[in-house]
Amino acid sequence: MVEKDLGQSYLEYFYEYPIQNGFLMFTLGALFILTVYHFLLYFQQKDKLYLLYSGYTFFIILSQLHLLDGGFLVELFLPVKNIFAYPMVYTEVYYCLYVIFAFRFLNIKEQLPRWYKYCLWALYVIIAYCMVLLIIHFFTGSFTLLLKGYFGFTVMMSVLGLVIYIPFFKIGSPLKYYMIFGSFCLFLFSVVSLLIYLDLGQKGMSQEPSYSVLYVGFLLENILFSLGLGHKQKLILNERNSSQEKLIRQLRENEDLRGKVQQQLEQQVKTMSLEAEAERLKSLKVNFEKELAELKLLALRSQMNPHFIFNSLNSIKRYIIDNDKGKAVYYMNKFSKLIRRILSSTMEKESSLTEELETMKLYVYIENIRFNGKLDFKIEVADDVNTGMVKIPSLLLQPFLENAIWHGLSPKKVNMCLIIRIAKSAHGSIHIEIMDNGIGRERSQELKKRRIHDRPSVGINLSKERLMHFCTKYVQEGIITIEDGVSEQGNPEGTKVIIGLPVE
Repeated sequence: MVEKDLGQSYLEYFYEYPIQNGFLMFTLGALFILTVYHFLLYFQQKDKLYLLYSGYTFFIILSQLHLLDGGFLVELFLPVKNIFAYPMVYTEVYYCLYVIFAFRFLNIKEQLPRWYKYCLWALYVIIAYCMVLLIIHFFTGSFTLLLKGYFGFTVMMSVLGLVIYIPFFKIGSPLKYYMIFGSFCLFLFSVVSLLIYLDLGQKGMSQEPSYSVLYVGFLLENILFSLGLGHKQKLILNERNSSQEKLIRQLRENEDLRGKVQQQLEQQVKTMSLEAEAERLKSLKVNFEKELAELKLLALRSQMNPHFIFNSLNSIKRYIIDNDKGKAVYYMNKFSKLIRRILSSTMEKESSLTEELETMKLYVYIENIRFNGKLDFKIEVADDVNTGMVKIPSLLLQPFLENAIWHGLSPKKVNMCLIIRIAKSAHGSIHIEIMDNGIGRERSQELKKRRIHDRPSVGINLSKERLMHFCTKYVQEGIITIEDGVSEQGNPEGTKVIIGLPVE
């Protein structure tokens, strides 16, 4: 420990001896806390942004450990003390992590894909350059090569650092200011530190004071970066809350519309004469129930579609992140076809059975992404059934498939099988069976009661109402029955939905 002269001020001591007076230990301690904190946030939030920032601060710590003689951090890494000998390698690593972190933090890949592509390739070249130097060092044992190579890295990374500021300024997000000002603080203090370091070296004096300036830059930059991560999380929460509020408003508008239609019907009933009231009321009631069933269907879709679309796009996004372009393109095509069919079904109240089966096939394929293709789905049509000539209410089968997948098969996780069988009954009607080998309705109800957020399912009842109104123009009636399956051991296993569809 350097003893202070009586006339030496505290600030002079703080500035001239950052290693001995504990300022270095304080800086690395603060960075260590940020490293552990954001590493734990990564496991909580499952966001790689926190992992990148945790790695960035960790390698800053490693780059400065060789300056310490003792302390908690030195003791922590003492079993692998050989790592202290590579400060320039750790500096190269944390600069590269900084670039990747900055691009992900500001979402450069999606907002400025061309800039992202070129800058990423430049970073790959720099990483390859550093890897070659490190491999040569391991074979030759020359630290001089690493040191000279570090100066080359500094030049290349400085040029790249100036270039990547261009997309930073192009981004419209307020998050860019945290990155710009934080990086500028470290850059400014690093330059001043380097100038002091060179000046003291030429004078033959101790170069330790230059580190005080550098450590202040480290602290300022990481304070701004931490605030930026907090701001980003706040924006995500605000966006999520806004989406939920929009959905609630849409459902309320649907309910208001239903109330207005009902009020109009009641007003019309009051004005009718008593003699014609019974017949006219019956006709109006049928029409109203049809319209109400369609309004319920629209309300159900408005509630289901955003959630389904969000999950489907996230699944497709996973293939893109994993660089599995083939699967991403394949499922994106399936997804776009399904969306077109769903939008088309809102305009048409009925469709052919062929079209319905194609839509259901697309729906199950998209849902199967989240099961990693483990769901075995089959459609079996009898030879004497012409599905192109059979009419069916649009999306009638979807709620039953959804229930089978999420309430019957999803908890099972393995050996999941879903089958649609279509045949003609003895009376000439179309017989549709939807069978799954899931956990059964009894077990599904038990699991449903344990959920904190339980929402009543209206899809099945709505399908029954729609089928009833659809069959008013036929002589035969439509039926929907649900049977529980039993395994060979007598345990509940699977569910069978039977739909009787009349034909002309």
